[in-house]
Amino acid sequence: MQRFTTILLFACVSLAGCVTQPVPMYRLDNGNVEMPAQAADGAAILLGPIELADYLRQDALLQRQPDGSLAANGQQARWAGDLQGDINQLLLRQLASRLKTQSLELSPGSNGFSPDVQIELEITRLDSGPQHPAVLEAHWRLLDKQGKRQGSRLVRLQEDHRGSATDQVRAQSVLLHRLSGMLASAVEPIVVAKTQAKRNIVKAPSKPASPPTIPAVEPIRTEMEVFRF
Repeated sequence: MQRFTTILLFACVSLAGCVTQPVPMYRLDNGNVEMPAQAADGAAILLGPIELADYLRQDALLQRQPDGSLAANGQQARWAGDLQGDINQLLLRQLASRLKTQSLELSPGSNGFSPDVQIELEITRLDSGPQHPAVLEAHWRLLDKQGKRQGSRLVRLQEDHRGSATDQVRAQSVLLHRLSGMLASAVEPIVVAKTQAKRNIVKAPSKPASPPTIPAVEPIRTEMEVFRF
């Protein structure tokens, strides 16, 4: 009976230790971004829709295995919150800082928001593993105010890391920063052209008032020559 009680107590302690063991949770790093002041003449940019690959739509921090397959992290590491939301906010803040504009919203945009350019983005891969570098594969399209495509590109970016889950998340964040830089470079010519066009708009000068008209001299024939004005 005493032996059974000891075993039961040990099992309870072990179970309690398993229950209270913290699960590592990670978030992407937005980086050191400086938010620009509101510019009245800045171009309006709509970011999105941003589509993620199906395997990224889960909480588990998946790891690329030596054979190329994906599996959950051994520590059951998870994303803290929604990975989609983290990526949206990271790219939004990075673009606002790089393009120096506050006129930037996530798709579908607020009522009355009329974008000068829209960025459609599809991320088909974002992962890493203890023995695999962080890899980002994406495809973007740029649309103008009329919805006409202004450009598109497929990209594959890679970043090394030191193997730990923490450094893998850092490397994935760096890849998203690099992606935002490429997006900003693609959008910048459109933004510059739009800003310059707004600055070149000069209000037409108001029509000057017509000078008072001097009536023609009209002689009146009387006994004396009198001129009426």
